[in-house]
Amino acid sequence: MPRLLAKPSIISAAGNKPKIIREVFGRVNSGDAGVSIAHMTSPEGWVEPGQTPQFDEYTYVLQGTLRVEHHGGTLEVQAGQGIHTAKGEWIRYSSPAPGGAEYIAVCMPAFSPDTVRRDS
Repeated sequence: MPRLLAKPSIISAAGNKPKIIREVFGRVNSGDAGVSIAHMTSPEGWVEPGQTPQFDEYTYVLQGTLRVEHHGGTLEVQAGQGIHTAKGEWIRYSSPAPGGAEYIAVCMPAFSPDTVRRDS
């Protein structure tokens, strides 16, 4: 039977500025461990610590620019573009451009503070 989720859960985010994470599916809002789907809004100038997550992440940018640093360089992901980061790959997200960024993130398996493996 289909399952309707009435609203997302707001999850606290890492980084130098407040970022809003609205988890629709995932460990917190729906109890799903296999996938998490979240609507993110990060302000201009936001940057989070680097990480080596133990999940694949698929991101689609709705508005603004999401910067993705990796060991091979830096990618600027614009509205209408998507990016896939692979499990075990070092990355760091930020939204340096005016207006910040709004995007959808899908993590498989679901995001967990225990498996994001942030830099210390």
